[in-house]
Amino acid sequence: MSENTATHDVATVGSWATADRVARELGLKPGEFDLAVDLGRIRVTSGEPGTGRRVDRGELRRLRARPGRPRALRESVRTVGTTEGALLMGVTKDRFTCLARLGLLVPTRFCLNRHRAVVWLCPAEELRQFTADEKNTVLLRGRTPDHLRGQLDTGLDLRARNRRTRRAAVLLRRATDPWSRAGALASLLAPPHVAEVVRDPYERSHLSRFCPGRPSRGAPGSPAAVLAETLVTAQDPDEIAWLQADLAQLLAQAREHRPAPRPAPVPHRPAPAGPHRRGRCPGSRSAHAGCSAALPARRRGRKRGPGARRLLPGGSGGGCPPPRRPAGRGDPPAIYSARNSPSWTTDTSIRPSRS
Repeated sequence: MSENTATHDVATVGSWATADRVARELGLKPGEFDLAVDLGRIRVTSGEPGTGRRVDRGELRRLRARPGRPRALRESVRTVGTTEGALLMGVTKDRFTCLARLGLLVPTRFCLNRHRAVVWLCPAEELRQFTADEKNTVLLRGRTPDHLRGQLDTGLDLRARNRRTRRAAVLLRRATDPWSRAGALASLLAPPHVAEVVRDPYERSHLSRFCPGRPSRGAPGSPAAVLAETLVTAQDPDEIAWLQADLAQLLAQAREHRPAPRPAPVPHRPAPAGPHRRGRCPGSRSAHAGCSAALPARRRGRKRGPGARRLLPGGSGGGCPPPRRPAGRGDPPAIYSARNSPSWTTDTSIRPSRS
């Protein structure tokens, strides 16, 4: 008794205990603990972000006080496949499979064997309750009714759909606000089906934060992963329509509770009046277009002599030339400018002599 008390003291912090410590103390495997939580055998609460699930100390005392612990608790969450389930119910494997396909036996887990065949797992306790009910004696011992046999002949198989329905009930029970409830249903739909209901991209992005993770099998894109994806998402048209209708209703409640966050609008700012475009000079556009006088000679297609010096009108090293005007009477004679002559590098006949 003292040993169990010491374990209890180590496992708890304050008024709660971590889920891993509680599972080890109760003798449950991680999968069995998760199933016990899904079936309502163990009540857990969500801790702060990053702390995971936790169990209240009072709940832990209640579980420890149950008679037959831990065997009774483990037996209540034990799952069986087709072979073991048929032996437990006292029927053949074919009849067990038919009952499961008709939706009379609801699986709670599934796995893939080495041949990528789906193995459905049902709670053993539910199978015992189904067998003990006298109303089901005809289904277990007698001939299968004709209307049920006709459904089987059409290829009816409700195992995956019933498993998704059970999963939806578990997720909705865990939800704490309208957004998390909407995310629970959205996790059972394919992204295109969700987009048909949630057309706003900001709402879809916000809703994806509340979608629980889906169980994965194998590497992404592998045949096992693709098969598992089809089992956890709605496939039948009537099931898709039902989930979409419920999702639209929950989404309307979520909008009223708290609208999805959106980015702040960027205020419109007029473009500042900056300098003119490059290659243009301030002033008249027709008089100074291009500023060709300020460009290098090689870009204007002219060749410069070896001793030539770049001259710009106006006596400055840059800027734009002043606009030209026609010469008239009374104007002073034009000053000779060798640069304006096409042959200023070779013509010397009109240069003043040095006498």
